[in-house]
Amino acid sequence: MALLEIVKYPAPSLSQPSVPVEEIDDEIKTLIENMGETMFDAPGVGLAAPQVGVNKRLIVYNPNAGDDEPKENEKEKEFRPLINPEIISASGSVVSEKEACLSVPDYSANVKRYKQITVKALNIDGKKLEFDAEGIQAVILQHEIDHLDGILFIDRISSLKKALYKKKIKKRLRNN
Repeated sequence: MALLEIVKYPAPSLSQPSVPVEEIDDEIKTLIENMGETMFDAPGVGLAAPQVGVNKRLIVYNPNAGDDEPKENEKEKEFRPLINPEIISASGSVVSEKEACLSVPDYSANVKRYKQITVKALNIDGKKLEFDAEGIQAVILQHEIDHLDGILFIDRISSLKKALYKKKIKKRLRNN
């Protein structure tokens, strides 16, 4: 397996919608494994293909993130891939406190998200999935699926906070 380079804001590719995965071949399966390894190495709880420079509707996430106590026999580095994921229903409201992103370094913000969502997707074997998620898992999935639509969490905060972050990044890029 290989670690992949994580694309950072303001890369234009992060604001482009991704295309559906047409075929789950060996290339996609290798990408999934590499994304899982990269996510844990970063460290993160979710990673979308656009964050590693691949414009495909594919995410990986840690299904155990937010668990207070790991379950017995649980693999420490377990991740779940979702291919062509979609949120098909959503309800409730929650503020994701200090939400952050591997592609938006050194910044976190409170983001309004749905409390519960229903997701449909394909697994690595091409089998259809449909499941509910709530709490931190719902937040992670909304965040990663947003990436597939070219949306960053900073697109969901006030224009003032976003402008301050952009100014900080421009200054950092000038000084490098």
